[in-house]
Amino acid sequence: LCPQVPELGKATVRIRQPERVREIIQALREQGVAKLQVISDFDMTLSRFGCNGRRCPTSHNILDTSRVISEDGKKKLKDLLHYYYPIEIDPNRTLEEKRPLMVEWWTKAHELLVQQKIHKSDIAQIVRESEAMLRYRLGDFFDQLHKNNIPLFIFSAGVGDILEEIIRQANVFYPNVNVVSNYMAFSDEGVLTHFKGPLIHTYNKNNSVLQGTGYFQQLSTRTSIILLGDSMGDLTMADGVPSVENILKIGFLNDKVEERRKKYLDSYDIVLESDETLDVVNGILRYLLAE
Repeated sequence: LCPQVPELGKATVRIRQPERVREIIQALREQGVAKLQVISDFDMTLSRFGCNGRRCPTSHNILDTSRVISEDGKKKLKDLLHYYYPIEIDPNRTLEEKRPLMVEWWTKAHELLVQQKIHKSDIAQIVRESEAMLRYRLGDFFDQLHKNNIPLFIFSAGVGDILEEIIRQANVFYPNVNVVSNYMAFSDEGVLTHFKGPLIHTYNKNNSVLQGTGYFQQLSTRTSIILLGDSMGDLTMADGVPSVENILKIGFLNDKVEERRKKYLDSYDIVLESDETLDVVNGILRYLLAE
């Protein structure tokens, strides 16, 4: 496909239009590093989906299953997951149907968390005790972006406080990293009182929740984009970028691979099936950054 990026030959890689992908990668390289930015989801994209046959936790899971949540709270949060998650990934429901149900799910989950009187001072320890796992060679990815002053925008429907702490504990929270997510608000005593708006769920990761952040406006010259996601909702994450010239969409297909393959191949330029690494992304970056 692209001899300069041998990683694209990995068995986990699927591409529907190889010629088009080659053209996009070439265009990104020609535009140069000064025009590049990366926009990525966090849970199951930068963090791992599974390990030894077990699911790895998302930023919500980390909080939901931690010692600061009562047994009753844990049960209620799990019930919500079992009810709403199948709706979230149901290929036969439209986004119009899903959106209000996602708002319902996130709102109920956040209300349950608020009832738990979580302390801000507990967050670092919650993350340390969790089974959070980042994808293999994520450090290389963050390092390369940082060294070359390439902005990394993490757009997450998870819990911002938790995911920032995960990145911090991995020692890669560099100044070029910017996160938009669901953040907790704490009282003067450091107790969780509510979640700050706007609410970000799987299917509204677009301009509608970025109003007022002005992040992409400041980066208006960064018209080359690498987008990383693991769901259909992640495809709109670059919608706020003023004038995209080239965009390469890389999708991690983590779950129900056979059933969802076609949809992913129709939507993402490169699909990585059950791949727990960032090898392909790093390989592309290396080629784009090579002299």
